[in-house]
Amino acid sequence: MKAPAPGVWTARVLTLFPQMFPGPLGMSLTGRALERGLWALEPIDIRDFAFDRHRSVDAPPAGGGPGMVMRPDVVAAAIDHADAGLSREEWPVIYLSPRGRRFDQAMARRLAACRGATLLCGRFEGVDQRVLDARGVEEVSLGDFVLTGGEIPAMALIDATVRLIPRVLGNAESTQEESFSSGLLEHPQYTRPTEWEGRAIPEVLLSGHHAKIAAWRRAQSERLTKERRPDLWRALSEGSADPEGEAELSDAKTSAATGGQKKDER
Repeated sequence: MKAPAPGVWTARVLTLFPQMFPGPLGMSLTGRALERGLWALEPIDIRDFAFDRHRSVDAPPAGGGPGMVMRPDVVAAAIDHADAGLSREEWPVIYLSPRGRRFDQAMARRLAACRGATLLCGRFEGVDQRVLDARGVEEVSLGDFVLTGGEIPAMALIDATVRLIPRVLGNAESTQEESFSSGLLEHPQYTRPTEWEGRAIPEVLLSGHHAKIAAWRRAQSERLTKERRPDLWRALSEGSADPEGEAELSDAKTSAATGGQKKDER
């Protein structure tokens, strides 16, 4: 595997469907940034590391059950290829899985500060646990739902990370005032026309009084966070930056604890 270009954040994606990339990542701001070399994308076909002429990557699950499981020897060979000579501190290996730690803005900032990341996209019933343990793979979830594979979550993680790279958005302030940048949801946004379908822009936003505008936006962010994400609000009130510290189990965690959720499609 060639070394990543110096100073260029690189996403290496281990997938059975490399043709899915760049997909949406090749459009709009991320696409333009990709063309300008502000970040790099390297899809890697896991089937290239199969050991037989049929390019087999899966086998029936041990202990019986439906579906197939991705083989540890094939996945390990793909990871080792992508991971060669790189430090996990500066280049984490991530498996997109609904049982992983929930992805959030803090994690996006951590990844953006790295040299890059290798993202493992599962399929079928998931990946043999032994390779995840042996290679120290970090499991990350986008939320309490299950998809058919890890490619779409990988794209979402890359998008959230790449937009934090300097010059990708073109306006650093955009990333400082949005949802989760301060642990709160973002305040409502308005633009022209001043009145639309009988609905007017709040007067304070037209006042030109920057201190009052900032106070209004902060109050709105707090109100929305209390109403829509009480878990975030409680975490902030308790001085914790990690909402995962909540005592109650999410639906997915409850389901996983009782054996009711497929573990590793995402």
